[in-house]
Amino acid sequence: MINNETENIRKIAIDETIDRGELFGTLDSNVRILKENLDVDIMQRDNELILRGKDAKRAEAIFQELMEIISSGEKLDEQKINYVIALKDEGLSYEESKVNKDIICFTHKGKPLRPKTLGQRKYVQSIRKRDIVFGIGPAGTGKTYIAVAMAVHAFKNKEVQKIILTRPAVEAGERLGFLPGDMQEKVDPYLRPLYDALYDVLGRESALRLKEKEAIEVVPLAYMRGRTLDNSFIILDEAQNTTREQMKMFLTRMGFGSKIVVTGDVTQVDLPRGKKSGLLEAAKILKNVKGIDFCYLKDVDVVRHELVKKIIGAYDKYYQAHPYEEDKE
Repeated sequence: MINNETENIRKIAIDETIDRGELFGTLDSNVRILKENLDVDIMQRDNELILRGKDAKRAEAIFQELMEIISSGEKLDEQKINYVIALKDEGLSYEESKVNKDIICFTHKGKPLRPKTLGQRKYVQSIRKRDIVFGIGPAGTGKTYIAVAMAVHAFKNKEVQKIILTRPAVEAGERLGFLPGDMQEKVDPYLRPLYDALYDVLGRESALRLKEKEAIEVVPLAYMRGRTLDNSFIILDEAQNTTREQMKMFLTRMGFGSKIVVTGDVTQVDLPRGKKSGLLEAAKILKNVKGIDFCYLKDVDVVRHELVKKIIGAYDKYYQAHPYEEDKE
C-alpha cells in the first residue's frame, strides 16, 4: 500500500560545492518563485533540502536542474528559473533545450545573438528551413528582433541580396496626415521598432550606409503593392494590423530566392471596428500549406522584464473570463 504522505516528501542533498546564496537567491527570492509556481513547502536542514507537498517531485527535479546550472558556471535569475519550470512541464531539461549554443549572428559590437528560450529556438530553426514563417506571440518574445538578426545573417552570408522590412502604418488614435513632414518623415515613427532592431544588430552607421545603397529597405506596407521581390529577406512586422487584402497582397510579392517572415501579436489588433485581421485569417487559411511554418511563442518566451510576462498572463486570464462582445460573433 502506498503512503501518500511519504510520496509527497522529497529530500535532496546539496553538494558542498553549490553556492547556497546563488541557489536560494537574495533573501530566498528563488525559493519564493518556486513556491509561487508549485504546491510545495521548501525547508533547508544542514546540507539537505526537504520538499513537502503535491508538487514535491516536480520541485525536486527543478532543484536538481538549478544545481546543475550553477555547477556549469551560469548565474540564476528569475527569468531562467521560470524557464526551467516551463521546460520541466514539457518534459525537457535546460541542457536539452540547448538554447545557449545556437548562435544566430554577431552584433556590430561582437556580441553573439542566441535564442534565449525553447520557443525562440524553434522559431530560428523554422526560419532556417522554410521560405515563409509566421512568428506569432505576445510582446517581448523577440519575434521581430530574431527575424532581423536572421535577415542580417542571410545578407552577410550572401544568401540574399536585399533586406526589406515593412509594417502597416496603423496606430490607435492617430492618422498619418496629422504628422508633420514629407511622406518618409510621416511613416518613420511607425517603422521605428524595425530601425531599432536593425541598428542594434548592424550598427547605425552601417545600417544607414546599406540603406543608402538600397541594400536595406524600411518601408510601410503600402509601398509593397505591384512589386516582385527576388533574392530578398522580407519581414512584415505588426502583421495583426493588416487587412485580409493587405496580407494576401504582401505574401504574393514573394519572388525567387526570397524568404518571408511575418510577425504579429493577435491580442493587439488596432484595426478599425469591423475590419478582420489578415494575420488571423492567414493562420486559418495557410495552416496546412506545405513549406509554411507557424511558430507560436508564449509568455514563457518573453525576454523583457519579468513583469511583462505577468502582465500578459493577467490580461489573458481576464479576457478569457470577460471576452469582448465582438469575439462572441
